[in-house]
Amino acid sequence: MNDHTHDSSDHDHEHGDHGHSHGHSHAHGHGHSHSHDADMTTADSRRRVALAAMLTAAFMGAEIAGGVISGSLALLADAAHMLTDAGSLALAWVGYKLAERPADPQRSYGFARMKILAAFTNGILLVLLSLWIVWEAIQRLLQPVEVMGDVLMAVAVGGLLVNIIAFAILHGGSKEDLNLQGALWHVLGDLLGSVAAIGAAIIIMTTGWMAADPILSVLVAILVLVAGVRIARQSGHILLEGTPDGLSPAEIRADLVAEIPGVAEITHIHAWALTEHKPLITLEVSAAPGTDLDLLRQQVKARLADRFDVSHATVEVVSAAAEPSGQCSH
Repeated sequence: MNDHTHDSSDHDHEHGDHGHSHGHSHAHGHGHSHSHDADMTTADSRRRVALAAMLTAAFMGAEIAGGVISGSLALLADAAHMLTDAGSLALAWVGYKLAERPADPQRSYGFARMKILAAFTNGILLVLLSLWIVWEAIQRLLQPVEVMGDVLMAVAVGGLLVNIIAFAILHGGSKEDLNLQGALWHVLGDLLGSVAAIGAAIIIMTTGWMAADPILSVLVAILVLVAGVRIARQSGHILLEGTPDGLSPAEIRADLVAEIPGVAEITHIHAWALTEHKPLITLEVSAAPGTDLDLLRQQVKARLADRFDVSHATVEVVSAAAEPSGQCSH
């Protein structure tokens, strides 16, 4: 009895390879088109991030010059902000480039997670940057700095135009790309900083009230903080292999049992994501007696692709009447 069960298990695993490859094609090329769309999105996002990085770095020099000429700590601080942003945008670009590298024996999934790691890093940097802005604002309130309002206004208007262009470039990209969204919020923080600087310049030129600059900076810092926490939380969820949105193990189990004849039970469901565009699932299917195990595997894969948009699934199929074999490793 034990020998017979062992042979059946081996036979099942041999079919597993066949079922895995056939399952993808059975889904009418859904997985291929999904992957192709994700690759196109990544290439587009990479180009947008590169353009935004060049614009940000180019204007940073003008802000440094304006800050030195006017004696404006606000402009010098914003130049430091733009330096951080240029570095963050460059980090996002590096993340995309590394993600393009192919898989190798040491990294079977390749470097696809690098852009998620870059997004997480950018999220943390946004949080730290917002805290730094608040700290600087407190220092300026305690020790007011004399600022040449006219120079501040001229440079701030130029910064606003540059940031609007960079924001438009990034905003036209994918809304689901966490790496791109991290870069977008860095630029938006700069844009809001320019708006705050213009407002501060107007107040300083008309009233001479120097505290306007640090107070408006704190409002910008709060918005940047919220964005940083959101991006860090979402990318961190992926890095911790949390269950992707829309992939409830309970719902998947109920759907497969109800919709596919021959499925007796679904166990050991693990759903996670390689990136925000690449959800992955592993599960074990207990088949009713007399069911064609290979055909059932194909049907489960096709259902996961069509109903849950998961084109990469590892499905282990065992006969419910057979003696339990070793658990599928994850």
